[in-house]
Amino acid sequence: MNKIDKTARGMRRVILVLMLLAPQLVLAADNRQMVVLPTEMQEGILENMRDHLATLLEILKHLSNEDYVKAADTAESRIGLSSPASHSANYMVSLTPKEMHAIGTRMHTAASRFARKTRAGDLDQAHAALGVVTAACVSCHYKYRIR
Repeated sequence: MNKIDKTARGMRRVILVLMLLAPQLVLAADNRQMVVLPTEMQEGILENMRDHLATLLEILKHLSNEDYVKAADTAESRIGLSSPASHSANYMVSLTPKEMHAIGTRMHTAASRFARKTRAGDLDQAHAALGVVTAACVSCHYKYRIR
């Protein structure tokens, strides 16, 4: 067996070991706080979060097309304080950590602020508010996990 074959065989072994250990390493590294919810609530909140992500994508699409009215309307109606999502989250207050609820409130408030500033033509402040929206999402997902 030549040197290249030996190196390839060694690399395959390393890759195999990493593949076997990777799931344990990933699980061991997850230090997020577990939030235990009833199954039907888990499904609802996960669906809601996926919609929040889709909403952010839609907002960015509208901004890239310079359609500020649609961007503002989308933000307010789907993730702002007047959105059904912000009000339906109230039933989870007793089941989730206070900080998790506070992060969600910050996200919904910032989305409404984004909508107001966008409608007013203050795009610098609108972009800052959109940054707060995404920061809230990132903060919550880094700190918590749901089961």
